[in-house]
Amino acid sequence: MTLSAADRAVLEQVTTATVTTILLKKGLRNVWIRGAMPLRPDQPRIVGEAFTLRFVPAREDLATPASWGSPISTRAAIEDMPEGCICVIDAMGVTDAGVFGDILCARMAKRNVAALVTDGVIRDLSGVLASGLPVWCRGAAAPPSVAGLTFVGWNETIGCGGVAVIPGDVVVIDGDGAVVIPQALLPEVVAEAPAQEQLEGWIIEEVDRGTRLPGLYPMNDETKARYQSWLDRDTTES
Repeated sequence: MTLSAADRAVLEQVTTATVTTILLKKGLRNVWIRGAMPLRPDQPRIVGEAFTLRFVPAREDLATPASWGSPISTRAAIEDMPEGCICVIDAMGVTDAGVFGDILCARMAKRNVAALVTDGVIRDLSGVLASGLPVWCRGAAAPPSVAGLTFVGWNETIGCGGVAVIPGDVVVIDGDGAVVIPQALLPEVVAEAPAQEQLEGWIIEEVDRGTRLPGLYPMNDETKARYQSWLDRDTTES
């Protein structure tokens, strides 16, 4: 496992917006999964390792209801998902065929999968919501996956919403969407995230006091000095 309990606890307190800022400073611009937004507006932030599934365009001899019973199927993939993972599904942005429905989501919830993220859509909306599985997607559609997609495998490198996702990458999801942290950069992001959140919180406080943005955001040397004094004072008082 790449993600420790301590790492998870840190990232659960950090917004996806902050994570993208940290990764941008490291040269990574393409980490936000396009189209994957929370199905419920009140979902809490969730952090987990990516367990990937991949669909390709439908081919009539392969994408059939009978394929659901194949050894290479979404059903088999679900039984391979570890507790706490975030299932990331490459649906190629298809919005007229639901990748998963209520039964599959209910089984994932039963297996304690943390969430489902896809650049596609789900089906059986009311049942999916009732399952309790947190879902980030483009919306809902009635047709099943085989109406537009062919499932071809799991736990391999995929592209989801224009982002490369490797099994074991860390995914952070909240109201702003889904962000992927490469495994190799996880220690750096975890180390820097609390300080970035603290800095942005201080800037918000300054804005509330009426401070003008030029020189505050981004900081000039004078503001950096004021912020460092605030940090020093806060450290001394605590």
